Amino acid sequence: MKPLDPRLLRYCSAARGYLALTVALGLAATALILVQAGLLAHVLASAATGTTGTALAGSLGLLLAVLLARAATSYGGEAGALRAAAAVKSQLRRRLSSHALRLGPAWLTGQQPGQVATLAVRGLDALDAYFARYLPQLVLACLVPVAVLIRIGLADPLSGLVVAVTLPLIPVFAILVGLHTKQATQRQWRLLARLGGHFLDVVEGLPTLKLFGRAKPQEKVITQVTGDYRAATMATLRVAFLSGFVLEIAAALATALVAVEVGLRLLAGHLSYQTALLVLLLTPEAYLPLRAVGAQFHASTEGAAAAHDAFQILDTPLPGPAPAQRARAGRPTDLRADVITLTGVTLAYPGRPEPALADVGLAIRPGDRITLTGPSGAGKSSLLALLLRFAEPTTGRIEVGGTPLTAIALDQWRDQIAWVPQQPHLFATTVAGNIALGRPGASAADIARAAAAAGAAAFVERLPQGYATPVGEGGLALSSGQRQQIALARALLRDAPLLLLDEPTAHLDTASEQRFHAALGTVAAGRTVIQVTHRQHEPGSVGRELALDRGRLRSTHPPQLAPAPTRPAAAGSAAAGSGPGHPALEAVLS
Repeated sequence: MKPLDPRLLRYCSAARGYLALTVALGLAATALILVQAGLLAHVLASAATGTTGTALAGSLGLLLAVLLARAATSYGGEAGALRAAAAVKSQLRRRLSSHALRLGPAWLTGQQPGQVATLAVRGLDALDAYFARYLPQLVLACLVPVAVLIRIGLADPLSGLVVAVTLPLIPVFAILVGLHTKQATQRQWRLLARLGGHFLDVVEGLPTLKLFGRAKPQEKVITQVTGDYRAATMATLRVAFLSGFVLEIAAALATALVAVEVGLRLLAGHLSYQTALLVLLLTPEAYLPLRAVGAQFHASTEGAAAAHDAFQILDTPLPGPAPAQRARAGRPTDLRADVITLTGVTLAYPGRPEPALADVGLAIRPGDRITLTGPSGAGKSSLLALLLRFAEPTTGRIEVGGTPLTAIALDQWRDQIAWVPQQPHLFATTVAGNIALGRPGASAADIARAAAAAGAAAFVERLPQGYATPVGEGGLALSSGQRQQIALARALLRDAPLLLLDEPTAHLDTASEQRFHAALGTVAAGRTVIQVTHRQHEPGSVGRELALDRGRLRSTHPPQLAPAPTRPAAAGSAAAGSGPGHPALEAVLS
């Protein structure tokens, strides 16, 4: 583990001010230690020679003030450290969740969502020890021993030489022990991440496991991982306690060596009493910060290991333009006016023998109504993934108004898209809150109009509290068809020129499906709509119908003219839902 990971400064602005505060308090604490030792040696030496308490009143008062100042410095440093740790954790969590979502399903599919969740919660919580204990002691370990050594050397060169020779023993022992501790702590963190991730996955899939009678084997797996984590934790604690003992022994022997040589010279009359007291008072202070930083190192390694994993995710490049491409991009794109052109696009996933899309050519004009049909695995969702920038073409190019899609900023592109996946996610809030997810402050009238357009108004009004009815996490209080209608309302509320619908009517009954197609004809005016379905000649479909078969695109019948109804005034900016396992991806599109 690095003493200070520079990525903390890059990703967390709160860490910079805290480090400046820590150095300033470390300098103040170092000066106070030297002043305290000098005053205490003077008071004790003066008292031993018969000086009265009245004569020492000024020195005693100053000594009391120094002690209070040290206490205030220590309190202020710890309070500032805890506040900085809270700010850094908050910044890292926001950046981590935002970055993971912007990386999209193509990246998330290769991860274990439970491990990412454990990292963002329990893992980053361990940074408290890193900021509140380790970093302050690290600063003191750099400042105090040097200042104390110089002060002892000026008072008694021989004692200064002894301290200079023995002082490096503490960091040497700490490094040797730390190499072993690092491996033990990293193993502990990996087991915790595995335990948290596996447990979350098991809980999410518990109904399926119970249905197929596979709950007991998973219980055994969790028991085994829990036992491994317990053993790793105890091993790490054992190493930490033993390393603390080693550092204490080394510091005690070094202090005893200084005390013996000072005592012998004091008895021989070669050293004054005040100087001997000053050396004896300062010697433990030289070793104390090094012992403390060695002990706090063990408490901070879990947080440092978690931060390292978080930085690896944050360093993963986003799909988007390089600076040179961004400079050449020119004007911002507008999907209400620009044509999306796919030329020779092929998309191949790693580990799959056949490409998901093969040599696809397609022009999507503003206002187009396109229905994509084909069996499962034909490449329909992969085509939507390309348009959503969740994946990049293996070969070929996608252009928008003549500008390469990769040269368009990711946020600017997704701001113009509304998306309803096959299995949209509803959050544990009200019906209205789910519809207006990406648009805080959306009016009740706009929400109601979007619900009516999606065919959801009828059942919502029959709920106990109407639009204020909580739906539970995942919308468990609603049927699958009702969840789909809420997600459709969320998409229709969004004022996006490109609307992507992945099996939007899969969970609707015939009457609701007919209402949806009628409403879609109304709200689609002025928008480009791409609808994915398994069925050829989807009832109510208008516009071009294209079929995908094994990744190859073909037209099934010529385009029809769509009606041109008046577009309603309700326009919002809510997110369009999220895919299975990635419940916050709609926030990426808002």
